[in-house]
Amino acid sequence: MLYRGEKPFPALAACEHFAGSEKTIRKALHLQTELLVDERPVFDVTADCEDGAAAGREAEHANMVADLLLAPANGYGRLGARIHDVTHPHWREDLQIIVGRAGQQLAYIVLPKVANADDALTQIVALDQVRALYNIERPIPVHVLIETPGALHEVWQIAALPHVESIDFGLMDFVSAHHGAIPGSAMRSPGQFSHPLIARAKCDVSAAALGNGVIPTHNVTTELNDPDVVREDARRARNEFGFLRMWSIHPRQIQPIVEAMRPDFDEVTEATGILLAAQSAHWGPIAWEGKLHDRASFRYYWELLRRAHATGADLPPEASHRFFHPDTQAPQTVSH
Repeated sequence: MLYRGEKPFPALAACEHFAGSEKTIRKALHLQTELLVDERPVFDVTADCEDGAAAGREAEHANMVADLLLAPANGYGRLGARIHDVTHPHWREDLQIIVGRAGQQLAYIVLPKVANADDALTQIVALDQVRALYNIERPIPVHVLIETPGALHEVWQIAALPHVESIDFGLMDFVSAHHGAIPGSAMRSPGQFSHPLIARAKCDVSAAALGNGVIPTHNVTTELNDPDVVREDARRARNEFGFLRMWSIHPRQIQPIVEAMRPDFDEVTEATGILLAAQSAHWGPIAWEGKLHDRASFRYYWELLRRAHATGADLPPEASHRFFHPDTQAPQTVSH
């Protein structure tokens, strides 16, 4: 009812945790279970083949990732994989091994260091070819990393490519690609939010993602020990730049990110009241506390409520009962 003729916006966890070794991936999958909310993990895990695989052992690393995708430890199906970039000689074999062996269990594929839309499309086409070869009918979502000026220049085209679910900003490589013109202080806070070239890049990434109905994902925070720094970075990414998801590179970063991305209780309460009234009115226009609401604002409040659910916020009981399945707690189609 709310997305008649439109593509529904993806529902993704607010945190994406990167892990490179078998030990750290297993630890992250175990932590997924510890941090469940309504039997759903509040963060995704990305197994990193790009930076995690030692030179010459790429096939061994990809097979380890496939093993973990098929293992009982991946009980919630929220394990993705970052493959090598399009210039690396092993990226096609990454796809053959990971998708060929465990494509049904793979949550998504992350494409790093694309220079332009053609690079991303080349890997997406190859992904679909591997899916067809192994009779994998389900589309595998694609997350594309924007780490170069060329990719930023074509970010709107990239966000519109088939299967793209998330556009991610890679801060450190982006700064490095400017040949010293951007200072190293822009790789961390507060510079990463105040330097004009970085702030412009973040706005462009977020606008392109949201304009194409996909998730904008924010870069890592290098601070590993102070959760307040991580929380503040995530808060600024969400409130000032419109990012709806953020990378984690250490388990201690996960909770602060999730908390910062979570709507506050007053917003959740308001969203619940408006959506309950809208459902009772068969999704026609309503008056709520003296203000007119229609399908456009209903979509806004539905996304807010869905984000609250995904981040483990407390929902009013009637919202859980009306809008989320009582057994699996998966979001239902919003209809009367």
